[in-house]
Amino acid sequence: MKFLIVNGPNLNMLGIREPELYGTLTYDGLVQYIRGQAARLGAEVEFFQSNGEGELVTAIQKAYGRMDGIVINGGAYTHTSIAILDALKAVSLPAAEVHLTDVDSREEFRKVSYLGMACCCRFSGEGKAGYVHAIEKLIEIIEADNTKSIK
Repeated sequence: MKFLIVNGPNLNMLGIREPELYGTLTYDGLVQYIRGQAARLGAEVEFFQSNGEGELVTAIQKAYGRMDGIVINGGAYTHTSIAILDALKAVSLPAAEVHLTDVDSREEFRKVSYLGMACCCRFSGEGKAGYVHAIEKLIEIIEADNTKSIK
């Protein structure tokens, strides 16, 4: 199975940005970790990170017909972007929402998730492990759907 891992604004600043919240793991370290865990699960992953909303929309659209699912950490766009929500809906791929921190215990505005409206599951506050749990859950969902379509 192939998954697009989408990371939004400021994820490229991991290791520098608010280490008391996000830790010291760099974005490159996160990518290496996810890649290794995906290989362990027998999955292929492709990564895309951007600070621009339109670029994220385009990356999601390009996943159509190429990927089996999407894992998305939309960063701040999670709470503001109807355009990214619409892109996720348009491609109709199983998608999982991920947040490194527990967004529900942070500022009030972070409790609203537009992207979550198009996602089948959410992993929040698990750090880097949330990405792996998202991939595992998407594999489970896709395999269950494939089993249903065979019957």
